[in-house]
Amino acid sequence: MIEKEIKFIIQEYESNSCELSYADNELIIKAKEAAKRAYCPYSHFFVGAALRLENGEIITGNNQENAAYPSGLCAERVALFYANALFPNVSVESLAVCAFTNDHFVEMPIPPCGACRQVILETENRFRKPIRIILAGEKTIQIIPSAKILLPLNFDESFLK
Repeated sequence: MIEKEIKFIIQEYESNSCELSYADNELIIKAKEAAKRAYCPYSHFFVGAALRLENGEIITGNNQENAAYPSGLCAERVALFYANALFPNVSVESLAVCAFTNDHFVEMPIPPCGACRQVILETENRFRKPIRIILAGEKTIQIIPSAKILLPLNFDESFLK
């Protein structure tokens, strides 16, 4: 047997830190605004995403629930698919995600689900550029330099050959 260890580094900041750039703070604000517009009558867990494209455009998305749960969609995928529909040849630089429930934003950052991780990674691979992922909580903000860190043992087009 061979054992392999997977290591990764993420940056973590206090939410009130002035170390974040204006651009990162702007995405977090847009993600929070998007979260408040989510359609989640079943879970009451409002998730918002905001991404910045290479051309400077900011696209937002939020979770969309359905009584038949598999028919809903997460905020990250709504934003990524909308960005790809509007700007099919423009890469994503950064993606911010946050959540709101019980009348307040969650304290600790929430990570993307497995399906969203795969879509973020596919977008990275499509444009051959990493996407900075900003996970924002009210107490802590985490910055992850690439979806490959969130999904180190990933499925890609090489398996389809």
